[in-house]
Amino acid sequence: MQSLLELVNVILTSGIVIFSFAILLYLVIYNFRSPVARSFVALLASVLLTYFVDLALVGVGDLETAAAWLRIQWIGIAFTPAAYLGFSNALLATTGDRSRLRDVAVRVSYLLSASLLLLVAFSDLLVRGVEITHHAAHLLPGTLFFLFTLYFLAAVGWGVANAFRARRRCLTSTSRRRMTYLMATFAAPAAGVFPYLLLARWPPSVPGGLLWGLLVLGNISIGGMLVLLAYSVAFFGALTPDRVIKHRLIRFLLRGPFVAVLVVVVITAASQAEGWMGLPSRRVMLFGVVAVILLLQLVIESAKPLIDRALYRQDQPEIAWIQELGNRLLTTTDLRQFLENVLAALCDLLRVNTAFIAVVEQGVPRLEVVCGSLNPPLDEDFPAETLTQPSDGRRVRRYGDLFTWNGYWLVPLCSYPPSGDGDVIGMLGVAARAPEPDLSPDEQAGLEALLTQAAAALEDRQLQQGIFGALEHIIPEIEDIQRRRGVVRYTGEKAISGFSLVEADEFRLWVRDALKHYWGGPKLADNPLLSLHVVERAAQEHDGNVMNALRAVLRQAIERLRPDGQRQMTGPEWLLYNILELKFLQGRRVREVARRLAMSESDLYRKQRVAIEAVAQTLAEMEREELSRSTGERPFDKKQKGW
Repeated sequence: MQSLLELVNVILTSGIVIFSFAILLYLVIYNFRSPVARSFVALLASVLLTYFVDLALVGVGDLETAAAWLRIQWIGIAFTPAAYLGFSNALLATTGDRSRLRDVAVRVSYLLSASLLLLVAFSDLLVRGVEITHHAAHLLPGTLFFLFTLYFLAAVGWGVANAFRARRRCLTSTSRRRMTYLMATFAAPAAGVFPYLLLARWPPSVPGGLLWGLLVLGNISIGGMLVLLAYSVAFFGALTPDRVIKHRLIRFLLRGPFVAVLVVVVITAASQAEGWMGLPSRRVMLFGVVAVILLLQLVIESAKPLIDRALYRQDQPEIAWIQELGNRLLTTTDLRQFLENVLAALCDLLRVNTAFIAVVEQGVPRLEVVCGSLNPPLDEDFPAETLTQPSDGRRVRRYGDLFTWNGYWLVPLCSYPPSGDGDVIGMLGVAARAPEPDLSPDEQAGLEALLTQAAAALEDRQLQQGIFGALEHIIPEIEDIQRRRGVVRYTGEKAISGFSLVEADEFRLWVRDALKHYWGGPKLADNPLLSLHVVERAAQEHDGNVMNALRAVLRQAIERLRPDGQRQMTGPEWLLYNILELKFLQGRRVREVARRLAMSESDLYRKQRVAIEAVAQTLAEMEREELSRSTGERPFDKKQKGW
């Protein structure tokens, strides 16, 4: 029985290590800007290291090797109390309850944990020696071990009290429900680490089956609580809708750690199946792993409609439309591939070698797709404006719905239904096989069918471009609404009436991203700073172009940092302005900027962080001035809105 429990415990420990590492990666990639997520990552890393060492020691009988690994394990054990305090403090700060005392306590707890870790590494005061009890290796308690136990319990108890307080401060049903989930699972990391403290005090006379039974039951509950705890943390500070977070997290857990855990189960079971059906265990293991990976992918893909219905119960029709829209939208590559097929079919129909389609944008033709080689080539005299007009005496001749020009037959592609004078959205041309069009009835019918398909594709593409253009303008507003939506759950009316982007924890990062992509890039085009009131006002002066408006506002903020007098490249009072102007406004390389300012590159990077912080502060002042101008309030009246 003890051997079976040990095997089950190995599987459960592997599962906790896999899920902890997967959740840690998920939060780092998708949610690391949230203070709650960052503090939870620190706590999760402590638990991960503790369990990883336990897994690494399975089957290790050498006491010296075990002693080295067990002291490494204390990195996770020692920092768990400090990580708990940091996590609970971040939760309270989310609800608007900030305390300088708690901030200092978190820093002190990390220093205390580091000091205790030094005791473990260089002395036997906290732990000593190594012993194997019921196949479980552990360090023996030292003379100061009871002090760490008291510190551990006190820190975790304070963290639990902070979590209860954060739960009471939640204002909406959604925030209270998620904080309840978090409180119910809050003890999971401590429960995962504490058995290793308990093991140091485990009496050898007590049966080992009881010890391993308790570890198995504890790991089952801890694994479930960790997943639920990570689910709750994933929503803190996220700018995407809740439905997207749910779908992304569940899909990630199913395709990643869930599959990995089952692979571990197969490997463990196969290692015990030597000689099964006459096969060696390695062969059984190989077949089992391949089968599990392939079959689970098919099962997860088949279950996707059921998962979607479970996640989107109330919004199923709208979600179906969104998913269908994503599947049906034509990208530039999709359009070209479709038009290439149309041209290939047209060349086969008319028995010619060359055909092309040009798109007309604001009366100017642009070659989109070519089938074959253009001979003669198109030139600047491409007759975009004459295709709907009678012959003007140039090289263009009209024969019914077709035109001849420069060795090509041309056909206008019109929007459907066309307006009275014909809205030309493109042109189709084929190499002329005769001076005048000589289409047979079958060729005429085939040509009209292909023209209809090409015109419909071009028109759909134009409509989609209009949709994309509209999205570029409303996405910053949607992100602002989502940001307010996430904050209001915990801080109430202030999040709606008084919330400003300059108060967000990520404001300095947004300023840094905008400066780095000042001359264009996704971190400028999708930057939340586009929703600032000062940027919206500047957009009115730049014909509604919000990106140019943001550039102008950033340039104005940098100019406010310019000292008075004649510019000096090496003057200390000019340092921040020179870095900003040379590095971002002029776009010069780091080495060139450092050379011109007579400083090392490492020193430049340090001063650059200070300069970006100064721009962020200046931009915040400009935003408050704009808000006060629009509301008629004085910008720095502390009695009004806390300014």
